[in-house]
Amino acid sequence: VGLYNCGFWRPESLLDTARFALSFNSQYRKKHQDSRALWKHEAVQKYLETLSKEYQQVNHLLNADSINDFEQRTLRRRCANLSPIAAAFQEIKEAEREVLELEAMCRELDSRDEKQLLELALEEKETLDKKINTLCRKLFQLLVPKEKYDKSHVILEVTAGRTTGGDICQQFTKEMFEMYQNYADYKRWTFDVVNYTPAEIGGLHHAAAHISGDDVYRHLKYEGGTHRVQRIPETGLSSRMQRIHTGTMSVIVLPQPEEVDVKVDPKDLRIDTFRAKGAGGQHVNKTDSAVRIVHLPTGLAVECQQERSQQLNKEIALRTLRAKLYQQIVEKQLSQEQSARKLQLGTRAQSERVRTYNFTQDRVTDHRISYDARNIKEILSGKEALDKLINRLLEFAEIEAVTEYLENLQASEGGGC
Repeated sequence: VGLYNCGFWRPESLLDTARFALSFNSQYRKKHQDSRALWKHEAVQKYLETLSKEYQQVNHLLNADSINDFEQRTLRRRCANLSPIAAAFQEIKEAEREVLELEAMCRELDSRDEKQLLELALEEKETLDKKINTLCRKLFQLLVPKEKYDKSHVILEVTAGRTTGGDICQQFTKEMFEMYQNYADYKRWTFDVVNYTPAEIGGLHHAAAHISGDDVYRHLKYEGGTHRVQRIPETGLSSRMQRIHTGTMSVIVLPQPEEVDVKVDPKDLRIDTFRAKGAGGQHVNKTDSAVRIVHLPTGLAVECQQERSQQLNKEIALRTLRAKLYQQIVEKQLSQEQSARKLQLGTRAQSERVRTYNFTQDRVTDHRISYDARNIKEILSGKEALDKLINRLLEFAEIEAVTEYLENLQASEGGGC
């Protein structure tokens, strides 16, 4: 049924970019800062018009008597994929027509007697603009295929970096861990601390948590990487001299599917027990309930010391180990398939600085999308401000996936079939 792309059916994914990663050198970045700007691009309009026509053709073919059962099943699947996209496309077009009518009416409403009517028209136009923005975002979410791990729970780890400024890294690491804990609460996820190693001066060396809930990995997958802090220490000579110190901490986000098919041979494990550290009341330092498991073939080590039961700590540590081993397998597979772009599957090369938190200027900068946000305290509170930043990253990722696909599509069309 030669509908598109040289007469062949395309894969079920409308955009075949399942290995998409945030690109640091996208030529489209300046052109398409949001979904609305991308929507106006000629190539996008052409592509969506093609999908809309294909949807009409598929509907027409479904009503034909000449197709067999196999063709009918194939057409129904394609129709189900195209239906929400075609509907959103037409809805945006209709809203844009209404905006044009309102703009034409506003140009004619210039007398004093019509001032109230003009205000109402402008209010309606503003409402329609917001509706179009929302529909554009929804449309590109429909176009971009869902990642295999988006609905997965995650293991989130934070580790303090090293600096010549004393405890600045440890303090920042603690603030970041608490930020993600608050964000989990804001999103109504479950945040279970797996490991917590405090620093002597009140900060944090390392911590890990298991986070479960709806679409956890989808929201946290771009948090992985090196986060930099710039601030004046609260005490010491630097605080009196108003000297700015720079420190770093790293975040690792591992997807943890509910069923992780990784076989671990007990012979490959070294299991050590030790006494828990940190908060915990009278139980702390009285029993060897904490567990450390080392996977001998890979050298991977995990710890859990949060439960009072040694058996529970062992189960949690094994679950974390399987997630890390699973992550290694996935990364190896993807690195073999992906050659053009850097991989972002929840972990990011530690040399890549993803975000800077500048306390002296009260500014957070995400370097991947050249985005500045004010009010560090609001972002570190882990609520609406952080959610807005994370959603900005997700929208940018969707935009890049669409532009990358269209770029590849144009190249293939240019080269002929």
